Amino acid sequence: MAFDFIKDKLAAQQASSLYRQRVCIQQHGADDDAKSHISIDGKAYINFSSNDYLGLNNHPDINKAMQEGLDKFGLSGCSSNLVTGFHYAHQALEDTICQWLNKPKCLLFSSGFAANMAFFQALGQSSATSFFLDKLSHASMLDGAFSSKAAVKRFAHNDIMQLSELLTKSASGNKLIASEGVFSMDGDQAKLIDLSALATTHDASLFIDDAHSIGVIGEQGQGSNSIVEPDVTMATFGKAIATSGAFLACDEKLHDYLINFARHYIYSTAISPALAWATIKSIELIKAEQWRRDKIIELSHLLTDLLDPSINIIKSQSSIQAIIIGDEDKALNVSEQLNNAGLWVTAIRPPTVAKGTSRLRVTVCANHNINNIKALAYSLNKALC
Repeated sequence: MAFDFIKDKLAAQQASSLYRQRVCIQQHGADDDAKSHISIDGKAYINFSSNDYLGLNNHPDINKAMQEGLDKFGLSGCSSNLVTGFHYAHQALEDTICQWLNKPKCLLFSSGFAANMAFFQALGQSSATSFFLDKLSHASMLDGAFSSKAAVKRFAHNDIMQLSELLTKSASGNKLIASEGVFSMDGDQAKLIDLSALATTHDASLFIDDAHSIGVIGEQGQGSNSIVEPDVTMATFGKAIATSGAFLACDEKLHDYLINFARHYIYSTAISPALAWATIKSIELIKAEQWRRDKIIELSHLLTDLLDPSINIIKSQSSIQAIIIGDEDKALNVSEQLNNAGLWVTAIRPPTVAKGTSRLRVTVCANHNINNIKALAYSLNKALC
């Protein structure tokens, strides 16, 4: 029979504690206490694995804007952006993002993965291009870079000295430094000021994947753009912004180039204009409601204060609190203990993270409360100490 390897590969995943399955969740009501919970197979859990960092999902103002968008534009873009799919709602959202991040131009994509693939493949059409990526860059960045014609170099995580050496040795006339703003599995920030300085010194462009920074970092949630001015910023709408899709913000020349050469943009149906309309409202709330970011910081500090000092947690200024377990089986076991206590915390295992660094990826969100954090800390201390 063809594709016999499928059965063998799945068996190997199960044997090595790397097998993955989906769970179907039912979201509760719209108030903050209910939004911090999920229901799986009839049991309620406090959800510490959500990327809804600011607690904006199911916000009544965003829902209302979505309905307004449906009434004005319908649900579907109906075609690609370069045919008749580019609506007024898309233009209005792009303008909102440009003003928010102080960028000249913006393009919308169906997902962050699509945006990153589109960018690196389009910019890497020439072998005279060189990409320099942080070792922990997201899979979509790596896939896009390695599927291009560009030369790809990876520097050790946040190792500015190694990056400097690689840039110095490179004879390429087209250099691009690429990093996540906040790293998705560790929760730590890139050394943005150092990266920006190196880009200037070596006449390189700076690309930041801000999927986990946008909304959470900065006085108005501008993410990495509140610290430096990257040449290109990619961020998703499906995390702190609480809608769906993604964007690339850049200068006019790159914007026009991507419209002409980014295959994921050219050949994909435009995102829903109603969704774009709702996203504008979400960004308005993000800019205005600093208390959401303040609460994340407050609750994150509380968690680290309550955890036993022996627990290995990566220092973070973001929503993401990575608790390193190491062994895959142990990570699954601790996750199960937390589930039994009514806490949903997913175990993250290879290949998402390096072998021997399996972890619990805890996300502290603005819709959590002090009692939620105390329950989590108590259960973690009980399971790990």
